[in-house]
Amino acid sequence: MEEVMRSVPDFNTFIDRKTFTRKLPEIMQLNIGLYCNQPLLLWSSHVNSSPARTEMMDRETAERVLALIPSSPSIKTLDLTGGAPELCDSFRFLVEGASAMGLTILDRCNLTVLSEPGQEDLADFLAEHKVQIVASLPCYSADNVDVVRGKGVFERSIDGLKKLNSLGYGVEGTGLELHLVYNPNGAFLAPEQGKLEVAYKSELSQCYGITFNSLLALNNMPVNRYSEYLNRTNELEKYMNLLVDNFNEQAVDGLMCRNLFSVGWDGRIFDCDFNQQLDMPIKGQKKSQLTVFDIDSLESLAKTPISVGQHCFGCTAGCGSSCSGSTS
Repeated sequence: MEEVMRSVPDFNTFIDRKTFTRKLPEIMQLNIGLYCNQPLLLWSSHVNSSPARTEMMDRETAERVLALIPSSPSIKTLDLTGGAPELCDSFRFLVEGASAMGLTILDRCNLTVLSEPGQEDLADFLAEHKVQIVASLPCYSADNVDVVRGKGVFERSIDGLKKLNSLGYGVEGTGLELHLVYNPNGAFLAPEQGKLEVAYKSELSQCYGITFNSLLALNNMPVNRYSEYLNRTNELEKYMNLLVDNFNEQAVDGLMCRNLFSVGWDGRIFDCDFNQQLDMPIKGQKKSQLTVFDIDSLESLAKTPISVGQHCFGCTAGCGSSCSGSTS
């Protein structure tokens, strides 16, 4: 795998470093834990989460994150991801705190968590705090979802969507937003988002009576599980060439790293969730890894350089993956 990646061009040569700078941060994304209720079969995630992982954000770190928000007035959105973020101890504390500050809150939900024992009130809690749901549904076909996520995951996902719809999620005029996420089930780029959204809405409505606001169509990132899968199937070089050949300069302006900071469960700060998974944290003047305890405001990091790598071609290929982050 290392030999293949060494042959990939330097991403820096594809961008203008003079203009590739940060904007004021608008989004604080928190990966609050690696525990997930789904085994995530095959290569379906760039995050190495699983039911066996125990890493979770503790209360002290969660309190520090919330304390940074008033001193970072440009931050308008708290984006919670994982793992299954809802199963982390600090999830509801963070939602309640951010809701009280008037922030927009995103929950990267895998849908099956809504039917986990002990989470019977979760959907009501999300609706009460007007949390926007960004839910992973790799396909509208049961077979395609189950082969990636595990047997029965599609059926439980549909049940979760019906529960959310019953509370007003994805229903026009309620203010409760429900967005779905598609990832390719092979070594190819995500199709044009608008056309795929039409197909999703038609199939889910006709077959299950489900409605949702919009669809995000994202490329699979050559990170962790997916890069390992590609390497095992001897498709890594082909996929990386596909990403490079389809570099879209217009996608660069909307990259998540331009207006977002990603914070890990341990409080370390990253340019994006993908850099977090590759252990590429933002470093301070003494080359030490910065944490939320080292700064007084996220805006103080506005002039720090953005770290890039070959994985960045995944966010800039074709239609790109701007500001879309990850779902478990």
